[in-house]
Amino acid sequence: MINKGKKVGFYTLGCKLNFSETSSIGRLMTDEGYEVIPFEEKADIYVINTCSVTENADKKCRFTVRQALRKSPDAFVVVIGCYAQLKPKEIASIKGVDLVLGAAEKFQLPKILNDLTKNPCGMVVASEISKANTFFDAYSVGDRTRSFLKIQDGCDYKCTFCTIPLARGASRSDAPHNVIENANKLALAGVKEIVLTGVNTGDYGKGLDGDYNFYKLIQQLDLVDGIDRFRISSIEPNLLSDEIIEFVAQSNLFVPHFHIPLQSGSNKILSLMSRRYKRELYASRVAKIKREMPNACIGVDIIVGFPGETDEYFLETYQFLNELDIAYLHVFTYSERENTKAITFEGIVPQKIREERNNQLRILSEKKRRIFYQKFVGQTLDVLFEDDKNGILMSGFTPNYLKVYVPFQSELVNTTVPVVLESLDENGYFVGKISEKVLI
Repeated sequence: MINKGKKVGFYTLGCKLNFSETSSIGRLMTDEGYEVIPFEEKADIYVINTCSVTENADKKCRFTVRQALRKSPDAFVVVIGCYAQLKPKEIASIKGVDLVLGAAEKFQLPKILNDLTKNPCGMVVASEISKANTFFDAYSVGDRTRSFLKIQDGCDYKCTFCTIPLARGASRSDAPHNVIENANKLALAGVKEIVLTGVNTGDYGKGLDGDYNFYKLIQQLDLVDGIDRFRISSIEPNLLSDEIIEFVAQSNLFVPHFHIPLQSGSNKILSLMSRRYKRELYASRVAKIKREMPNACIGVDIIVGFPGETDEYFLETYQFLNELDIAYLHVFTYSERENTKAITFEGIVPQKIREERNNQLRILSEKKRRIFYQKFVGQTLDVLFEDDKNGILMSGFTPNYLKVYVPFQSELVNTTVPVVLESLDENGYFVGKISEKVLI
């Protein structure tokens, strides 16, 4: 092994799926004799896993490259991920970037790294996205409490604002037996919570033989020993069936927490976005969840400032969200993307108005979250505690995603215990007290 013993640091931008893939590529590097170290330390190689969804992807990539080279000026810099697939030549031109790998090549990184001689012009190894047709399994490790487990990749949807199909290719799924095997590995590693991730998680089953689907997968995962909780990271409303909701409601391991992208509360804008549902279906999904699981936490993705979003259409979205029984919003400001249909649409919303709408929905989100939390003051709920490096407070989450703080107790790390949710702090999160039953 030519580069055995070389130190490599990883930095991940973007989603939970990226984090799971970074972790898996890190394990591949370890298997080839590299030493994986924190990104903040001086390394021989830095690998930056990029995202194309977040705004200012180019700026973030450039900033991270500069960060790496300030620590280690002679380090070999590799850029992978969605942005690397979409803009390989642009990234290769960034000063200090030595190698850019596309979607089909990133999992071959250890084999490609034969020569760490820095390149004046970055080398690009990126196939056409149609070549990204193989599923590479991935899961995150390092945090004993929670792991992100990749079960699906790619997307066949053609939303007019989205570049993900161009960055990750067609929808494809991991084999069921491999998902179960990975879940068992994580259980043996002491992980207590698994978050199922994918580009379009509810599309799981695409590419597999027969009629195997997401519903059948979660039925199998519910039988895994050693895991306290399974959480679904995100699922499209048109793929969130009654049977999935009903199953989660009576499940042993799947928690009452759903993150469901909406993007707009206006049917006109949903149509312009080429989304596969109307607001009425979305409202019915929320109502069904709340009937089956009254304490369920529901999160929503929203895009503001999409072309054609008039004041009237934005007001439709605001009022629709205000009336929904949801817990929080993830608000994104629309930004133009090359090679998307939306970039040609009329009715461009001025940037200042986009920002104002974003702010209005963030305020609404905070209001919704506080109302949701207030319902549980005084109740006793199970909390899975995470490590906390400051040694003063530690935090954890209830099954329905309420964040709870208690005084640090090392013996509680990575354990699930009943906690009395006494009050809300200045940030609107719970201050709790370990139940007397645990103290006795």
